[in-house]
Amino acid sequence: TDPVSLPRLGCGSMGGMLALPLAQGPHQVGCTDVMVGHTQQGLFLRLFYPCLPRAGATRPLWIPRSEYCGGLADVALSRRWCSALLSIAIGSCKVPVSWNGPFKPRSSRYPLIIFSHGLGAFRTLYSSICAELASWGFVVAALEHRDHSAAATYFCRAEAGTEEWIPFQRVPQGQKEFYFRNKQVHQRAQECVWALRLFRDIAGGRSVPNILPQDWDLSVLKDNLDLTKVAIMGHSFGGVTAVLSLVKEPSFRCAVALDAWMFPLENVLYPEVPKPVLFINTEKFQTPESIAKMKRLSSRNSQTRIVTVLGTMHEDQTDFAFLRGKLFSRIFGTRGTLDPHKALAITSRAALAFLQRHLTLEEEFGQWDELLEGVGDSVVPDAPFCRSHL
Repeated sequence: TDPVSLPRLGCGSMGGMLALPLAQGPHQVGCTDVMVGHTQQGLFLRLFYPCLPRAGATRPLWIPRSEYCGGLADVALSRRWCSALLSIAIGSCKVPVSWNGPFKPRSSRYPLIIFSHGLGAFRTLYSSICAELASWGFVVAALEHRDHSAAATYFCRAEAGTEEWIPFQRVPQGQKEFYFRNKQVHQRAQECVWALRLFRDIAGGRSVPNILPQDWDLSVLKDNLDLTKVAIMGHSFGGVTAVLSLVKEPSFRCAVALDAWMFPLENVLYPEVPKPVLFINTEKFQTPESIAKMKRLSSRNSQTRIVTVLGTMHEDQTDFAFLRGKLFSRIFGTRGTLDPHKALAITSRAALAFLQRHLTLEEEFGQWDELLEGVGDSVVPDAPFCRSHL
């Protein structure tokens, strides 16, 4: 395959601390937030979608509210007092997409990806990969989970203007981590299933009120989604969430698991995973135990693939890879040696090739098929031997 070329940079008005890349696909990307329901059992997600060009389009904030900085400071540093510093440093950073941009209709309809975030993250921290996939002709719904695994999240009660925040929760003292996380992963997978049902309702013509004050009509999706072509994707805790979602919902045709944290999944479920999974791992995160669990799945499904991107670390599959400055390396962990734009290109192209194969798309993503076999610059099949720093 051609060496992965470095993309255009999406710098400019994004603030000096963060330079998220412009998406490389043929479609411009729009973005909106959707909240459904007035209880904790509702849904909250950020939607990335192909959009029409619009002069003077506004760009959404990367960190949508100051409360998320508080959550990040608490999760990453166990020091909530740092949230004001984080707000100053990254609170004005923008994502290079069109906020509430006009949806781009397509007669052949777009496939759908539900995306699940990692532990201590939230819906906006994977904007680079979600926007990239949307630019190639997908509607991507990035969930914000309400199982206390998000750095922060909230829902709006029916009484006007009342918000209830759901804080990040560590494993309670005296409780075994597996049981705590296993309960969370089942809730997360259930939320992914609910998200798919939400889009089914919209496609079926049901009126779904977005309780956030957005000037964007969900009914435009009605005739533009192909719900026979739905995939589930996620990073870390979200990676294992994606695997479990295949068990819970037959309509998910495949999963893409970025550096999946396999620990929370009970052993009895491995034989139940019915569909193929693409595991895209970073070089420095996985343990032999975790890889062994992935190989159990690949031994049961010849279409499951495991590849490792060399020169990468766990956070390199999030937007944190594009943060600048040594201070942030100290806060959010050191970065890998591979250029983050190149890492994003490898990850997205491997995912696109896999999605083309298993959603039976009529695109040209097969040009990147070699990545699925671990062939190419900075990628290897399976796992590098004994490299984990866990």
